[in-house]
Amino acid sequence: MFEDFLSPISSEFQVPYRYTVQFTKGIFHLTNPSLRNFLISEQKEGAIKKALVVLDEGLTLHYPNLMTEIKTYFQGFDSVVQLTGNIMVIPGGEECKNNPILWESLVEAVDTYGIDRHSYIVAIGGGAILDLVGYVAAVSHRGIRLIRIPTTVLSQNDSGVGVKNSINHQGKKNFLGTFAPPVAVFNDLQFLESLDDRDWRSGMAEAIKVSLIKDKDFFHWIESNGYFLQSRNLEKMSYLIHRCAELHIDHIANGDPFEFGSSRPLDFGHWAAHKLEYLTKFSLRHGEAVAIGMALDTVYSYQKDFLPKEDKDRILSLLKKLGFVIYHPELSANAKENLYLGLQEFREHLGGRLTITLLAGIGEPREIHEIDLKILAQSVDFLETYV
Repeated sequence: MFEDFLSPISSEFQVPYRYTVQFTKGIFHLTNPSLRNFLISEQKEGAIKKALVVLDEGLTLHYPNLMTEIKTYFQGFDSVVQLTGNIMVIPGGEECKNNPILWESLVEAVDTYGIDRHSYIVAIGGGAILDLVGYVAAVSHRGIRLIRIPTTVLSQNDSGVGVKNSINHQGKKNFLGTFAPPVAVFNDLQFLESLDDRDWRSGMAEAIKVSLIKDKDFFHWIESNGYFLQSRNLEKMSYLIHRCAELHIDHIANGDPFEFGSSRPLDFGHWAAHKLEYLTKFSLRHGEAVAIGMALDTVYSYQKDFLPKEDKDRILSLLKKLGFVIYHPELSANAKENLYLGLQEFREHLGGRLTITLLAGIGEPREIHEIDLKILAQSVDFLETYV
């Protein structure tokens, strides 16, 4: 009967994802096999894959021979993977995610050099570069294989090891984006040596964040090693990055990696941070904005009687000990209206009802769905006068 052809057909399936975060030093040294072994392991008989390399311009200032090293490195196994065209060097920092011309130039390169779905885009740089290039890889041909080589503390312990890619649009951070895992991530500790003190410090904010919501012992470790971290001890920083990346990967594997729900448990302190970045025209680094956002949500948690005073004091003390500023005048601007707008934008970004992660203790997250604007204002005022 005709009615038989009107019945719905349902489908349900799962797609497994697997990728490895490797830790190395001097990834393009000829004696370093990490990247070479990975690419050879993916070789298919009779096929030579292509690789388009996109490089953060800032790295060329610190490593003037880097482009030559990359080309020489790939020549050692060009029967497996061949570089296509010139290495693309683009400016890093958040501005690259605001620039549609860069986006177009990368998509055009994918087309010009014939980068297909079995080829690679290799993104080398900080978190903003990885976001932009990852978005290009995810939407070109519905998905090109992405290799990330994060070069900052922030990208090595957070964004570079995750599954998100994005650009900014309509005056909103990460308005356009995808959830698309890389095929591999290589954290090269050598690149951290080129960071200025501000970027070195900025990346630690995400480590504090994940410790506050995931691992009390890790928070204690950061407290105990604050002096060494601030003094640029590479061994201590390598542990911080490894543990932070481990916690992020564990959350991705066992949580809600594509955020089908309305909760963003790894975004403690981020709702205000995203707004602050725009309000300051990105003069604040992401980690600096996150530090302020965490301070705000910490004080709010305390003001709401969720968080003990001792924990509140320890968190604010650690942020200041590591050199973070925990207040910015834009929090109070326009009678705090811009801050309230940030809440609404975060709600839209999540979808569904507002879900904010606060703290019931160090290592003890607590989700709430409403913000008391009066207490939020009091929390801002608290930070303004906090010494």
